[in-house]
Formats: sequence, structure tokens, C-alpha cells
Amino acid sequence: MSVTISRANHNSQVINGIRSLHLSHCLGVPNFGTVQCYDAGKKIHGRKRHLSVDLLGLVLRVLVTSASLPEREGAKKVLNQVHNTGNQVKRLNIIWMDGGYRGEEFMRWVMDMFRWIVTIVLRPLEKKGFVHLPKRWVVERTFGWLNWCRRLSKDYERLPETSETFIYVAMIRIMVRRLA
Repeated sequence: MSVTISRANHNSQVINGIRSLHLSHCLGVPNFGTVQCYDAGKKIHGRKRHLSVDLLGLVLRVLVTSASLPEREGAKKVLNQVHNTGNQVKRLNIIWMDGGYRGEEFMRWVMDMFRWIVTIVLRPLEKKGFVHLPKRWVVERTFGWLNWCRRLSKDYERLPETSETFIYVAMIRIMVRRLA
């Protein structure tokens, strides 16, 4: 006897995350690359990686931008990429994000453009130290997997597109190793 569960009744969910990266010390050449700036919030010279992952932590889309680009603007670009994948995300309803994406205007933009619900996961103010945040740990685990790749621990690339490609290659490697 087999039981069939209809996936059409389940919400499809995506988790968005961001990570600021230092540029490699060897990139101190004048006019090097096209995208490198200062993230004043984290006090980092470098770039930001915007990731959209599924509930298993597998990368759907990645976008590497200047560190000075606000998180919401980067999220708009990566969500447009996710939306442009077409049938792969036709059941997408909920997007989990951290507090950096807060704002009524951004949430309204996502709802108007894509009809997706943005759910912000905040850290409780009264808690000290490590706090397990529901759904947010999935994207943080993906960043951890990517940091195992030496080339992705810092941003060594001249072009942001090259960084994006290496993230996709690293994710392919992770998925192939799971199959073995």
C-alpha cells in the first residue's frame, strides 16, 4: 500500500541571506575589479553575497554586489532572478529573511511584484549568546558549507560574476557528494 501526498497543498518556501566578505589582500591594486566598496554597518571593505536557498539549503540564486549596496536593494535584484526562473518557483509563497530586510516599503514591493509573503525572523532582544532562529539557520548553514571551499572564504575574484560562478560550482560539488 502506498500513500500519495499532494505537494500542491504545501507552501513552497525560500530563505534569503546575505554575507559581507573581505576582499583578498592581493586585490589592493588600483582600479581593480568593478565592484568593491565599504560596508559601514559591518566595517568591511569588500563585497556582499546575496543567497536564495530552498528549505534543504541548496542555492537557487546567488548575486554578488558591492558591499555598499543596501541589503534591500540586493534582495530586490536576487528576488528578480528567482522570479525569472519561471516554473521552478511557481509554487513559491513565503520568503524568510533576517532583520536587515525589515521595512514596510520592501515588503509591499515584494507582495506587489511577485505575490510572495516576506517573513522576517528577528533575534529575541532578551537572549544573550547563540540563539536558534527558525528557518534562518538553513541559509547560515549554506554559508558554512561554502566557507569549506578555500576559494570562497574570501573574495579573490576580479569580477563579481566569477564569484557567483564559483559559488554555483561549489554547490554542484556539494550536491554531487551527497549523491555518492
